[in-house]
Amino acid sequence: MDTKEFLKLLSNGSSVSGYEFKLNDNIISVFKSYADHVIVDKLDNVIAIKKGINNQSNLKIMLSAHMDEIGLMVKYIEDNGFIRFTNIGGIDPRTILGQEVIVHGIKDCYGVIGSKPPHLQEASEINKTIKMEDMIIDIGYSRKEVEKLIRIGDPITIKRDFKSLQGNRLVGKSLDDKAGVAALYECIKELSNMKHEADIYFVSTVQEEVGMRGAFTSTYKINPDIGIAIDVGFGSTPELLKADTLDMGKGPGITIGGNIHPGLRERIVQIAKEYNIPFQFEVTPGPTGTDGRAMQITREGIPTLCLSIPLRYMHTSVEIIDMNDLKNTAKLLAFFIASISNENLEGLLCY
Repeated sequence: MDTKEFLKLLSNGSSVSGYEFKLNDNIISVFKSYADHVIVDKLDNVIAIKKGINNQSNLKIMLSAHMDEIGLMVKYIEDNGFIRFTNIGGIDPRTILGQEVIVHGIKDCYGVIGSKPPHLQEASEINKTIKMEDMIIDIGYSRKEVEKLIRIGDPITIKRDFKSLQGNRLVGKSLDDKAGVAALYECIKELSNMKHEADIYFVSTVQEEVGMRGAFTSTYKINPDIGIAIDVGFGSTPELLKADTLDMGKGPGITIGGNIHPGLRERIVQIAKEYNIPFQFEVTPGPTGTDGRAMQITREGIPTLCLSIPLRYMHTSVEIIDMNDLKNTAKLLAFFIASISNENLEGLLCY
């Protein structure tokens, strides 16, 4: 499958944290064409394994991108059939009012998010942000009809179709971090034409948005020699400081900070320069807030890297990436992996 089509499949799908299993079959079906085998662990992480050549020392590199997305959850059904809801993961209430949604109940139900019209608001309310608890979802049914289809705890996603903008820009929901999962897929395709010594574990992790839970458990299971998290970074827009963002179309951000192993970072920068792969630096002095955080502090510690695909309008339903950034992320990963061997690993990991 073409990587862009795979990303479209992921973005249009539903995988709210805790309910990622809805995407498992799609992820398994594309990775199994290139992996030696694919497994699903007890927490529902999908792990595709590609064996290396002459790997007598069991050298392992783990690549991680989370397949879960932020979303909403049914909290209460009013007597008039309106649905009260809460959030799963970091949602800004300002971005959801008036949105179309899908309530994933016994069957998917289309609805809209509404609140008190501005015409009926008190003067003191007009300039205030509407709170999530003051919003409702209207699917058009009475309570009796709603309860036949929807239960307390059912997940809800924003209804948004993945589309192409101008040039190489793509827009859709949950590109954080389904763009990372697509980069893993592009990477395994790149590696199918390259020689690499290490066994590579491509992990689509669960529940990153609510605590990096899938990365903790899968890293513990795999116990890799190197862990690499692929996530997204803040794409530059006019209102954001240049120092806090990544430019779209100029390659992945290579993270610098305490979460990152300095020797491995120097190596991946060297590889990027050697193969003329565009890249940027992303400065994160503390925890990255990605799967890389979980990788680094699992077991006795895993040497970790983090690559960020520039993304605009994070945690909204109109996230934007540049397809060239995704492809360059995958290419950089592939060449870096091909450069790692049992012979040079110890030297790279020395402080």
